[in-house]
Amino acid sequence: MKVIRNYLYNAGYQILNMLIPLITVPYISRVLGAHNVGINEYTNSWVSFFYLIGQMGITLYGNREVAYHRDDLYERSRTFWGVESLQVMTIGLALIAYLSAVFLFSTTFKYYFLMQTLWIVATGLDVSWYFMGLENFKVTVARNALVKLASVILIFTFVKTNADLGLYILILGGAQVAGNLTLWPYLRGNLIWVNVREWHPFKHFYPSLLLFIPTITTQVYLVLNRLMLGHMSTQAALGNFGQSDKIVKFVLAIVTATGTVMLPHVANKFAKGDIEGVRNSLYASFDFVSSISIPMMFGLMAIAYKFAPWFLGSDFVPSGQIMFLESPIIVLIAWSNVTGTQYLMPVNRVKEYTTSVTIGAVSNVFFNLFLIVLWGANGAALATVGSEFLVTASQMFMIRKTIKRRVMFREVWKYFLSGLVMFIVVSRICQVIQMTIANLILEVALGVIIYGLGLILLKAKILNKAIDIVKESRK
Repeated sequence: MKVIRNYLYNAGYQILNMLIPLITVPYISRVLGAHNVGINEYTNSWVSFFYLIGQMGITLYGNREVAYHRDDLYERSRTFWGVESLQVMTIGLALIAYLSAVFLFSTTFKYYFLMQTLWIVATGLDVSWYFMGLENFKVTVARNALVKLASVILIFTFVKTNADLGLYILILGGAQVAGNLTLWPYLRGNLIWVNVREWHPFKHFYPSLLLFIPTITTQVYLVLNRLMLGHMSTQAALGNFGQSDKIVKFVLAIVTATGTVMLPHVANKFAKGDIEGVRNSLYASFDFVSSISIPMMFGLMAIAYKFAPWFLGSDFVPSGQIMFLESPIIVLIAWSNVTGTQYLMPVNRVKEYTTSVTIGAVSNVFFNLFLIVLWGANGAALATVGSEFLVTASQMFMIRKTIKRRVMFREVWKYFLSGLVMFIVVSRICQVIQMTIANLILEVALGVIIYGLGLILLKAKILNKAIDIVKESRK
């Protein structure tokens, strides 16, 4: 039950991070327009490189190391102080490098590039990895909720015209800083002070660097679409891609919340030598994410064309097709999240994980060079799907000797068949009725019912697991 509760907490945390921009997206899309939205996407993509370099692999490494030493207060505390001091140093260097680059090389959008600096500062203050390592996800959700909601109020209060782009960037970056600061008071009582001489921050550098390589490689091809699209196409096309990508990633966040929860859980099992427990956790997690990611993919595809212009505004009609084309990554990333983040990383098979995401990054550049030229933002969406497919396929190949893939995929066909039937019915209904809030709720409810009935008729085992969890929670 602890894992289930942590999943719900972390799902809430991930949804909250995505929900705030999603709530403001319809308003911002109309107030700022596709061109200004594209400027924010472009400048934020560049700052992302610098704070990711500064952060190295500390989020994953710190999470895993705290999980390893969870039961030893002194070692846990020493790990925290060492890792956090390393993070402050590397982020400080990243901040200096970013500001130098802005002043030396930036001529266009310099004002907005400087405002994005807050994201680097926020990264240096981030200690969420410590609480994730303890499998204490409640605190991260509770403290960040108020800050995120405050940012929504500020956006609706002060961002009124397309001249307020700078203010919008400041609010988003400031909220990130404030949210990370609010976690620090909770360290009291969870840590003890360790003499600075015992921190040894640089002993964490090399293992963090090993995890940094797959982390930065993953982020490179996630950000690369925006950078290449912004360079090879128009800011309006980038704005359409960015907004549709936010919606897809919002749906995806619900699924991938299992990754952050399961990493410390599996790492702790691995540290205790419970290899069978690691495998069973993997099988259960893969079945769970398949059962929810597949209907989410089909559901989003069914409503994409009408939902985009209704939700984002008339400037974003092209976002509907982009959203439709990009939706398959919901399933692909859900699967690679299980095999990569939940298995290869916690059992210290970092080299194989790095290889898989490197394949994704290289293929993404290759796909973008051809597909963006041919189809613009639609090409960027297809490039994303193609690269994520290769990442997932390579990880499936890598685990073939230690994990029974037949067991993993045993129930998947039931989810695809039920989801496909749901897609056919909902997409047809979406074509003949107008998009309104009431009709959207109707379509979602109908999709859930059809998918649920499909699982019942096909006797999917996930239903029995859900019933067992409900019974256990009532005890």
